Amino acid sequence: MPRDASELARRLARAAEAVCRHYLSKGRRQGCYWTVGDVRNTPGRSMFVRLSGPDSGPGAAGRWTDAASAEYGDLLDVIRESCGLTQFREVAEEARRFLALPRAEPPYEPRPPVPTGSPEAARRLWAITKPLAATLAEAYLHARGIETVHHAGALRFHPQCYYRPDDNAPTETWPAMVAAVTDLCGAITGVHRTWLAPDGLGKAPIDTPRRAMGGLFGHAVRFGAAGDVLAAGEGIETILSLRCALPALPMAAALSANHLAALQFPPALRRLYIARDADAAGDTAVAALTERAEAAGIEALVLSPQYGDFNDDLRAFGVGAVRASVRVQLGPQDAVRFIRRRTARTG
Repeated sequence: MPRDASELARRLARAAEAVCRHYLSKGRRQGCYWTVGDVRNTPGRSMFVRLSGPDSGPGAAGRWTDAASAEYGDLLDVIRESCGLTQFREVAEEARRFLALPRAEPPYEPRPPVPTGSPEAARRLWAITKPLAATLAEAYLHARGIETVHHAGALRFHPQCYYRPDDNAPTETWPAMVAAVTDLCGAITGVHRTWLAPDGLGKAPIDTPRRAMGGLFGHAVRFGAAGDVLAAGEGIETILSLRCALPALPMAAALSANHLAALQFPPALRRLYIARDADAAGDTAVAALTERAEAAGIEALVLSPQYGDFNDDLRAFGVGAVRASVRVQLGPQDAVRFIRRRTARTG
């Protein structure tokens, strides 16, 4: 840092008059000096800045003395005092800006490694993903019948996401849809990856094309901010299919039956719709989550698909049929709130 300060001071000294005209604009040139009231650019003549001379040593350009206060210094001090700066980093950046020099880069400090599969590893993966629109991930969802993806920013895309079949296998890369798993405050605790085929029309041809990492228990992939009403289910595609029919209803995908049974409840929640998967694990999750909700004073209602899940229904019957099927399963107040109002808006 001292060498950097000395070099900046020398460069400023070579343009001493330009520095004074800019930062001590209330003064004026008198012979080989710039005179001004003080280093804070007060009008007057008690401070003298040498405009010519060697780069350093006695009589150097840019050195100044205030005869009234006995203060002295160089042009870095002028920048600091006239601009009201306190940190050397700020002074150096301002000097570099004035001299049109590149910004000083901080010394490279490699980030420490984080445990594989940890919440921090999940957050680092999320940070290097890209928006979903116009990617293979969006094409994948369209192929699943989800034409309008109401994902509320919970889904992103990674073009070359690492995949390792097991500890002894080499690492592969595949495009992937990446979902953020968050807690009730919106903090990312994990991510879920769906590896995709190169054309985006299905999952990648690998043994386990879906994997999650990080903190999952009680958390979920959230679509919309939950208030007093929430719909929750297992899979991302299942919940997005239901959201095609009810885009105004906040929803959460817990990613598995076991995690659905353990879902944490938002503090304002009064009514919970459970999107059931029509299998034994789904029935067990519904029973456990219903019991927990009722114990917490939350009304629990089940939404049942006609086939295995709501994505099966969406692909078989279309969004209008799914909406009609779900309408009769909603509470009357929610049918008005989440379906009729939308119909009136869109005509």
